[in-house]
Amino acid sequence: MTSSEFMTEEGTGIIGSNAGRSRSHNRRVVLEFVRAHEPAGRAEIARSCGLSIQAVSNIIDTLQGEGLLRTVGHRAGMRGKPALQYQFNPDGAFAVGVEIRPDAMVCALLNLTGKRIFSRRKKLKDASPEKAVPAVTKLIAAAIEASGRDRKNLLGTGIVMPGPFGESGLSYSGAAVLSGWENINIKEEFEKALACPVIIENDATAAAVSERLAGTASEMNSFCFIYFGTGLGLGVIAGGHSQRGALGNAGEIGHIITEANGLPCPCGNFGCLETYASRMGAFAFLEKAGVNMDEGATLASLLEAQHPAMLEWIEGAAQHLSQAIGMVENLFDPETVILGGAMADVVIDALIEKLDLPKGSVANRPARNFPRVMRGSSGRLTAAIGGAAMIIHRTITPTVTVFH
Repeated sequence: MTSSEFMTEEGTGIIGSNAGRSRSHNRRVVLEFVRAHEPAGRAEIARSCGLSIQAVSNIIDTLQGEGLLRTVGHRAGMRGKPALQYQFNPDGAFAVGVEIRPDAMVCALLNLTGKRIFSRRKKLKDASPEKAVPAVTKLIAAAIEASGRDRKNLLGTGIVMPGPFGESGLSYSGAAVLSGWENINIKEEFEKALACPVIIENDATAAAVSERLAGTASEMNSFCFIYFGTGLGLGVIAGGHSQRGALGNAGEIGHIITEANGLPCPCGNFGCLETYASRMGAFAFLEKAGVNMDEGATLASLLEAQHPAMLEWIEGAAQHLSQAIGMVENLFDPETVILGGAMADVVIDALIEKLDLPKGSVANRPARNFPRVMRGSSGRLTAAIGGAAMIIHRTITPTVTVFH
């Protein structure tokens, strides 16, 4: 985990406080310092982090007991008794991320450096809270057992879902929305079921976090991520921080209108981007063209076979995406716009190839470090990895809390 969003950069000068109420912050300061400068001794840590030797000793004892730090011998070549050295232990704990889609669950386990140690996808017949919460609980238990990890080392779980959160004009907008979740405390329900800390996040935002952790955006501070779930979502990272909006619903790009008086959308609008350029939109278009998706056809297989209906959908979807990307560029001035998620890579590549991006855009300039549009590299696990990464970020990064 090298991005400044998830790890404090070396030399930033973040220090601790000797006030008792700052214990949690101090833990993160010490843990991050050792990670960035390992191996390190107690005196060095205390001096660099602005903490007393006693405070550092207490924190290190706790972190060792939790398996997050380990000793690596003594430093030689020093006067007096050589100082005991400590090292960050990336496998001392782990985090879980689970993406809940209308028809499936995706689970990913990460160690403290963001390395994926296990992943699993499972179909979900009923995504209502009554069915999904126990299904997620069972999936996580199976994943922990299969990965050989001890549950006591679980830092927490990032639950990732499509928006919107809370009741709004988009709460009942069709197959891309999880129905039945509008008026319940999602965090509380999952913390009760899982008996661990839980973060709830929008799938597109989590996907953007994942892509910055170890994907296409690992060297970027400001970018946008168009996420293909069942519908479409937009994750925005600006200045290294995710943009969530007042209620966590920023990025409902699927419901911007790209064709006046266009196709009817379940949200009540006409001409929403999601009806043209999402996976759900593709299935509807192909079925209307007489393609039987129940016979095992996939978007990727249809594209590889150069099926005329699939090629026609690519052309139309690319036109609508081009308009939406132009809007996103002028609104957020990103370093790039990334496409990724549950859509097959070959389909995303085909969409990118057919884009006709607007010339009237702040992104249309000769001096660029990255192309205007790129494909993400984390694939179908993107959002689940992002959910786990948020837990790790909250645990070890001594910065102002960004995720809730």
